[in-house]
Amino acid sequence: MVATLPVVEHFHSLQGEGAHVGRSAFFIRLALCKVGCTWCDTKNSWSEKNYPQKDVFDLAKATLEARNKGANFVVITGGEPLHHDLNPLCDAIRDVTAWETHQAIPIHIETSGVDTISGNPSWITLSPKRHARPKIEVLKRCHELKVIIHEVEDLLFAEELAKTTQNFQEPLLFLQPGWNNKKGNKLAFEYVKSNPNWRLSVQTHKWLGVL
Repeated sequence: MVATLPVVEHFHSLQGEGAHVGRSAFFIRLALCKVGCTWCDTKNSWSEKNYPQKDVFDLAKATLEARNKGANFVVITGGEPLHHDLNPLCDAIRDVTAWETHQAIPIHIETSGVDTISGNPSWITLSPKRHARPKIEVLKRCHELKVIIHEVEDLLFAEELAKTTQNFQEPLLFLQPGWNNKKGNKLAFEYVKSNPNWRLSVQTHKWLGVL
């Protein structure tokens, strides 16, 4: 049986934020999200009904083409990618990209953490939301904790989750101001300045006006 997933878009660009900012990457954006963030900049991805189902092997072949053009890794994002079982997609990507070089491309997943992890990714970016708290499993396994900041309560939420992760592997800690949110900009900047365990993440791709 052919495995398919609803795909909003896929493209080769630079990672614009977080720990791998500035690196060449191939992005696969899946449709469907039930988290419902009011500030979401990809609300078009919330419904899977508007997008075609694509064969995971076709997506894997596109990933291979991007790697051959310089992509260091593939990012599976959304929507909320973990609303789907990512095992077939990730297995296909590893199989296809390892065929020529015997070295599979690293797979990164960007998630809010509301679902169980699938796909055995090599890097998990957890961007949790106060109104939809992440599963403890994702907190235990994430490599990067990136919290969007709009108000003081978001800072308190970020610190709460950071303390939880200290009991497991300690991820890199990022505060990312909400886009065009002056209050969030100031809060995140001042907090990182006074708390050296945290780093500031800025959406550089938006400043540059590129995908």
